[in-house]
Amino acid sequence: MTRSRRSGGSYHCTYAATSVGTKLRWSLAAHEAERQALLGLAEDCPATSVVYETAP
Repeated sequence: MTRSRRSGGSYHCTYAATSVGTKLRWSLAAHEAERQALLGLAEDCPATSVVYETAP
């Protein structure tokens, strides 16, 4: 998985990208509270990309 952070971005952008990438890779669901928390983090990280490969 490739992650990018905006310049001066904080660790929460990397955490959000990693968490979402892992869920996408393994087709995992997120509870509504977790989904909302990740959306909130994503709003602060407009330049962060989530890139993943699906699991075999």
